[in-house]
Amino acid sequence: MAPSLATNRLQFEEPSATAAAMTDLPFAIIGFDLDGTLLETHRDLGAAVNHALDLGGFAPVPADHASDLIGGGAKIMLQRAVDEQGGLPEDEFRRLYKAMLAYYADNNAVHTQPYPHARETLDALRERDIAMVVVTNKFESFARQILTTLDLADHFAAIIGGDTMGKGKAKPAPDPIFEAQRRGGGGSLAFVGDSSYDVAAARAARVPVIGARYGYCDKPRGELGADAEIESLAELVPALARLG
Repeated sequence: MAPSLATNRLQFEEPSATAAAMTDLPFAIIGFDLDGTLLETHRDLGAAVNHALDLGGFAPVPADHASDLIGGGAKIMLQRAVDEQGGLPEDEFRRLYKAMLAYYADNNAVHTQPYPHARETLDALRERDIAMVVVTNKFESFARQILTTLDLADHFAAIIGGDTMGKGKAKPAPDPIFEAQRRGGGGSLAFVGDSSYDVAAARAARVPVIGARYGYCDKPRGELGADAEIESLAELVPALARLG
């Protein structure tokens, strides 16, 4: 059962009667993770990781394995890939990490694309006058750049990255969820994400969370700890309605 939104740390005014009449969903705001939830990003992320690995003399990771490394941001992704091959001293790892970021800045929307039904779902939520906010552990500048390139940025009231709130305040901390609620205009919020980072952040913020099984989920089916799980973004709106 979804946690009561009355227990949220932040309290806001309820949406107006007019706004409530425009939607059949019990939420004023929907927060979205990015990688593995709205966008399939592993090919471009994998290419950036492999660029850094090549510079460090490591073997590349296959594209499919790159999807298993996603979670917690680019730094953790590269760290996992390096550690699997013996690791590096901190200063050498830092050099590879900077090279990875530089490469990704120039190549972050080559193969990245929205998941099926992403555009239609975002349009459906906008038609219901529901505010949408991206909450990702990707750097805010990268997230904004990619969403702009894919012509999706204007769907969102805010884009909150892993660096937006400051050190130590990215998911699984609840801080970006609280900020999403504030920037979304206040009111009830539900979060959608594909990983344990997303669920932990939503639980810490005491908001309902839907798990995206089609993404880069790091837990077996039924063990993510979400209030509901979906196999496609086409299932999101009905799932949100059931949470009410």
